[in-house]
Amino acid sequence: MKKINIMKIVIATMLVLTVIFGLVGCNTRKTNDTPSSTGSSGNAASTTNNTTTTAEVEKKNTSPIVVVWYPNESSNTHDDVRAEVARLIEQATGRKVENKTTTDYTIAIQSIASGAADIAMSMGATGYVEAKNQNPLIDVLFVNADKNGSIDEAKYFAWICVNLTDAEQYKDGSTYSIANIKNKKMSFVSSSSTSGFRVPTASIITYFKDDNLVEDDLLPDGDFFSEVYFGQSHQGSTINLINGNADVAAFCDIELDPYIQLKEGTDNTVGAIYAIKEGADAPFDVHVGKEFVVIACTPVFNGPNVYNPKNLSDEEVQSIRELFTSSEVADNELLFYDASIEGAFGLYKKGSSYGYVLTTDSWYDPYRN
Repeated sequence: MKKINIMKIVIATMLVLTVIFGLVGCNTRKTNDTPSSTGSSGNAASTTNNTTTTAEVEKKNTSPIVVVWYPNESSNTHDDVRAEVARLIEQATGRKVENKTTTDYTIAIQSIASGAADIAMSMGATGYVEAKNQNPLIDVLFVNADKNGSIDEAKYFAWICVNLTDAEQYKDGSTYSIANIKNKKMSFVSSSSTSGFRVPTASIITYFKDDNLVEDDLLPDGDFFSEVYFGQSHQGSTINLINGNADVAAFCDIELDPYIQLKEGTDNTVGAIYAIKEGADAPFDVHVGKEFVVIACTPVFNGPNVYNPKNLSDEEVQSIRELFTSSEVADNELLFYDASIEGAFGLYKKGSSYGYVLTTDSWYDPYRN
């Protein structure tokens, strides 16, 4: 294994200890002193003569539902979004909800796999597959739909970008290509990111097929790039590009939408030029007007929202699904916002996504090795 894989194992081991003692905050699960048994939903209840009483089940289910978020949605910018998701889950279940923010993809993946978190919002396909490999019991709760409210075109876009001031180096006739990214300084999001690592590296390996590359060649100890950075979020990878740490960077459209505006070209196409917009929150507030251009663009299946059944009953899962796939939530402007309204902000633009829909674990098979 390369150095990055060894580091991930060490980090994951440390995180196991972290989640045992409370993960990122004080996440104390209530337990009973009397013997207990675990049903198919993973909920433990005290037993007497192998009979579980309704009161005991209700007592067990008074513990808070813990929701973990990737670093992309862990900033202050998303405070209202996280609070709204918590409110909706509480509405569906009658239980209190605790939001847990993270600074690293591995923390979120490990916490949902271990059961330190009950729900992981806005995961990517790669992170979900990693967590599923650790714990086969976790599953897809729902996924954000396409603009028509269906699963058919439920996709977002993985970008590879360069600063507009350097764009001429990547020109290919009237358009752009990744032909000249070799030996450049590269920024990815996280090695567990789908659109910020897995998809871009696959595109690079395919483009440079004569080099017989493997994924490890594109890591910090590899020979393809002069330097490799991991921004630990899509925002972080973008900052690596626009502040000059990296020459080339991978990140996705939906995580940058709140901070950018299209200046030239067509959204989500090679050659599209974007700028950091006025009023952008930190860390982009000091980079207003900075422009970058998309030199590669690849569609990606929308990432799943995931649950671990350890502390959720089948009825609670069903209730959460029914509420989040309802028109009430599809019309919720903190989750699906109208970008044409100045200052509007949420998880997804209505122009690309409208509401949540159900899907299955197998929908993410294309992202399994």
